Amino acid sequence: MLEEVERWLSTRSWSATDRPLHHILAAKQRSGQSVSVVLPALNEEETVGDIVAIIRHDLMQQVPLVDEIVVVDSGSTDHTSQVAAAAGATVVHRDAILPRIPAAPGKGEVLWRSLLVTTGDIVCFIDADLKEFSSDFVSGIVGPLLTDPGVDLVKGMYDRPLGGAAGQGGRVTELMARPLLNMHWPQLAGFVQPLGGEYAARRSLLEQLPFPVGYGVELGMLVDALHLVGLDALAQVDVGVRKHRHQDGQALGRMSAAIYRTAQLRLARGHLVRPALTQFERGEDGFEPRTYSVDTEERPPMVEIAEYAKRKVA
Repeated sequence: MLEEVERWLSTRSWSATDRPLHHILAAKQRSGQSVSVVLPALNEEETVGDIVAIIRHDLMQQVPLVDEIVVVDSGSTDHTSQVAAAAGATVVHRDAILPRIPAAPGKGEVLWRSLLVTTGDIVCFIDADLKEFSSDFVSGIVGPLLTDPGVDLVKGMYDRPLGGAAGQGGRVTELMARPLLNMHWPQLAGFVQPLGGEYAARRSLLEQLPFPVGYGVELGMLVDALHLVGLDALAQVDVGVRKHRHQDGQALGRMSAAIYRTAQLRLARGHLVRPALTQFERGEDGFEPRTYSVDTEERPPMVEIAEYAKRKVA
């Protein structure tokens, strides 16, 4: 590990308990900054309501840390929108945001568009499939941004159990993202959960970043933020244990392909001859190929979008 990363681990890796909630609130009041929480959601009716309710109770009603909770529904066919709204979130459909640009499928697309329907100086992203959710996920990762003006982006770090086994989740992280980061961006080797969906950043940073539309968004954001603001502006906070719905192996393969493509673009901005991934499933006549396109599109920095610039002026 680079000496710079060892130093970073000792100065930019914290626990959620390092900043008591009353200290965070005092810093928020002094700075006058506002906080938005965004949940990207697709068919998450079983979990999204509890997450919203806990954030509202703990961080809006009990203490005034969070100023708005926005759930961006990316086309759910269940009752995600209704459950989220009943729990107290503002619900916006992905396709209703910036309608002049047809929406692409993918998580990154939803996160990018959320910048147009939130107002917070700090934006906190939380995945909508978390189980046994704690509001420490929000306060823990927002805390450094409110108390330390030198920090621009904070990732959550946590244990990810799989099937009852501790530390066995995060398979795409260990098999794809971590090797890529260690080999090509060793300054980022200290991040425990580089692909984690729980992180917060200053709007002033997010609006300058391109957003891969799919699963490559977390890796792309981390790499681009490193180049834009430097390692010392990045941090991570231990928020305990993250439990969520796990994907099957083939879905993980598609995620890995999108993440590799995101890395490839940042390494060389090169041309991928065949942006597709073929996987196999056993059918009646043996193994049958299934070919999926790999996310290759990226959205430009939000500051380049006329509607966003107009809103900022207003």
